[in-house]
Amino acid sequence: MSASGYCAACEGLVNPASGAPENGGPVGGDGAEPVPSQSYGHSVPPSAPQSHLGSLPMYPQTHGQPPAHLPLPRLASPEGPARTVVSLLGLCTLADAVSLVANALTFRLMNEAIDDGPNSMSHDQVLWADRLEGISAVAQLVLLLGAAVAFLVWFHQVRTNAEVFRPDGHRMRRGWTVWDWFVPVVNLWFPKKIANDIWTASLPYEPDGSPRHAPRTVMNWWWGLWITTLVVGRVGAQLDAKAWTLEQIRSSSGVLFVADTVDIAAAVLAVLFVRRLTALQHEKAQQGPVPAAAPTAV
Repeated sequence: MSASGYCAACEGLVNPASGAPENGGPVGGDGAEPVPSQSYGHSVPPSAPQSHLGSLPMYPQTHGQPPAHLPLPRLASPEGPARTVVSLLGLCTLADAVSLVANALTFRLMNEAIDDGPNSMSHDQVLWADRLEGISAVAQLVLLLGAAVAFLVWFHQVRTNAEVFRPDGHRMRRGWTVWDWFVPVVNLWFPKKIANDIWTASLPYEPDGSPRHAPRTVMNWWWGLWITTLVVGRVGAQLDAKAWTLEQIRSSSGVLFVADTVDIAAAVLAVLFVRRLTALQHEKAQQGPVPAAAPTAV
């Protein structure tokens, strides 16, 4: 503990001459009031003493210290990457909507052809449905790749921020924030495990230093629908690749219609998840560290 009364992890956030926060905010002498700090740009050294980190209510000792060889995490605003993710996901939903219309039209045309014969189909409608499917397929691929890159940038940033907030509260190393999405099988639950740890570390604290309760409902539903759309989309793509008869084309169009619907719902929930977690981290960065509570007299 330094002469100013702060631990080594927090000493750099206050004015060394006066012991007051650099932005002029109040100092909580009894541990009940948060200490405001600079919004972004500071970091917590992984080598900070265990007892010092343990004295902060928002740094409970659960998973040990981060490995010493990893680069020092620095707090940075995730709001810019979040806006990019939200914009691209919005465009993805538009591409999904076009694909949904195309598959619905194809399903109706195939259904009419099965009931009334192939000659009942309008040639212009068939060409229109085929063009819509081609346009939407290209748009979905391009926008999905763009949204995926933007999401990984945002996800890595919020994971880095979470390590500043809580250096010892993560079960997976920072590198897994990107690579776990590309490893078969483990990509079905590793990203969710990382997201859970980020969410816990990003919770703002109450005046008494305890973490605020924030339900993970949006995150859980987003992840469930994301897995669902992966499964349904793969099944629909396989059926579409093998579809030659009218019945097979109708079936594949129906499955792809369901996949597009679920994908739109997953994209909307992903937007809500990104916005919610970004807001939590911004609020926690504005709050600053919680000083160690004064010892209770026995």
